[in-house]
Amino acid sequence: MSASASLAITHLVPLAKELDEDKVTPGVLGFIVFAVMALAVWALMKSMNRHMGRVDFPEPEDPENRSGSDAGAAASGGSRKTG
Repeated sequence: MSASASLAITHLVPLAKELDEDKVTPGVLGFIVFAVMALAVWALMKSMNRHMGRVDFPEPEDPENRSGSDAGAAASGGSRKTG
């Protein structure tokens, strides 16, 4: 172990003894990290909602409606069949 590591340990041991072992709280740093993560999730959800609103998927035709429209198109002469 290097001298700096042992020096750091000797400075941290008294601080650890001052802590109440029955009470552990996240503190201000924990709140800040949680708040930053919450803001990031909010921004990602807002961006995803905006991008999903721009997507336009073509809906496939319903087979029942398609057969009816083909019959109507054939009767009017609009359908072109080869064969």
